[in-house]
Amino acid sequence: MDALFETPAFAYSPKTSRAFLAAMRAALDFQGRRAPVLKALYKAEGFSPASVRTEADIPGIPYLFVAALKERDLTTLPYSKIALELKSSGTSGQRSRMQLDRGSLMRVRRMAWRVFEGLGLTDLERAHDYICFTYDPEVAKDLGTAWTDKLLTGFTAKGEIFYTFRWSKEKNDFYFDIDGAVEALRRFEAAGSLVRLVGFPAFALKLTEEFKRRYGRYPRLNRDSSVVTGGGWKTLADEALDKKVYRRILADNLGVPVARVRDLFGMVEHGVPYVDCRLGNFHIPNYGRVIARHPGTLEPLGFNKIGLLQFITPYLASYPSLSVLSSDFGLVRQKCSCGLPGPVLEIKGRAGVTKLKGCAISAATML
Repeated sequence: MDALFETPAFAYSPKTSRAFLAAMRAALDFQGRRAPVLKALYKAEGFSPASVRTEADIPGIPYLFVAALKERDLTTLPYSKIALELKSSGTSGQRSRMQLDRGSLMRVRRMAWRVFEGLGLTDLERAHDYICFTYDPEVAKDLGTAWTDKLLTGFTAKGEIFYTFRWSKEKNDFYFDIDGAVEALRRFEAAGSLVRLVGFPAFALKLTEEFKRRYGRYPRLNRDSSVVTGGGWKTLADEALDKKVYRRILADNLGVPVARVRDLFGMVEHGVPYVDCRLGNFHIPNYGRVIARHPGTLEPLGFNKIGLLQFITPYLASYPSLSVLSSDFGLVRQKCSCGLPGPVLEIKGRAGVTKLKGCAISAATML
């Protein structure tokens, strides 16, 4: 499996396709012999990992519904082999768990680096100061969003890092430290340093508006500064804000080019990061595949049709979420006009009458 993650994230070719298929067969076989839930699923579906020989065979890979990962502990390996456990930040009864052994942890880190490198978002030569709109990882050690944002701060040389979700011993809960965030932003602006804002988008917008309220103007950051949001495009009124509109507003509020404002979509149950290109489209790296399925028949829909999204990746040896049917609606487009090879993912929203409560909704209670 490891060889796949040494290939460039967006190098789509017959060679990299073969690498993905080989890794997928190996992962499916490994998990299928160890995970009782997959053994039963493969038997019920009449599926064999050896049948995944071409890209056309990928839609035939059986999947688990994401809710199963929120309701059950499905760890494949003994706990003595687990190096890291991550959880989603939904409410009680809605939290997914992801256990990573050392090999899986290495692969997910390598995969994330390759994706950001391929999109021009790594910079080990120049230090960046960070404002992270997420939970302090020293407190929320097992929370997926906190771990991810801490990982992202390693993709540049590091300056100062300020985590805005602070722990209150008095309240026994996290709170949004808007005062500390405004002061950090003012300090970074005055220094003219490179700044990267990371985390939930509603909080980034809130910070710029609060800065203007206090100082009578928006901050003007070094124009090589950047934003990498993740966790859902929600306004403070909990209404969806068009992503393109949000990118423009936040870029203008910070004084940076709109191409420097990117978003990231990911699931703790899946692990592959889908990150914006300069045009604001989520690119699918060669470490995963995404299939839109009809919500009624669950048949694959192909390109440009909205359906329930199935996410597939071979990097996991410790958890059986190699193929997950999510509760997200979206579609896959064949290519992007930015020129980067490979398909792009478009998220349309959550499916169902009762919404699974995601990270952004949980965090929004602090606004």
